Amino acid sequence: MSLEVQISFHGMDHSPAAASAVRRRAEELQQFSDRLLACRVVLEAVNPRHQQGTLYGVRIDLTIAGGPVVTDREPGGHRAHEDIRVAIRDAFDAARRRLEDHMRRLDGRVKQHQAPAAADRAALDAGQV
Repeated sequence: MSLEVQISFHGMDHSPAAASAVRRRAEELQQFSDRLLACRVVLEAVNPRHQQGTLYGVRIDLTIAGGPVVTDREPGGHRAHEDIRVAIRDAFDAARRRLEDHMRRLDGRVKQHQAPAAADRAALDAGQV
């Protein structure tokens, strides 16, 4: 099934190279979940009139069965995000990590902490630990 990818540009001109990079990275996300239905990406020039160079922010909204996954990568102080390719890479890396975490929760593959043993519980209650 083909992934629906929507790309919006805010505060900047449409860039075919950036759109291509977004589509390629979005398709790579399908490796991590067959439940991925849609990917909406907003590329934004955060400070287009700044003297030191334009910083780019990237917001990724993933629609999957089981709930949405949202990643919003503001550039902060990262001068590396003056390059839109770096901003896209960092945002999709963060989206991949969030998607993997979300899929683990949906599949019940999260680490469950064991309750303390009875002897340990008694020591905790007595304040000896």
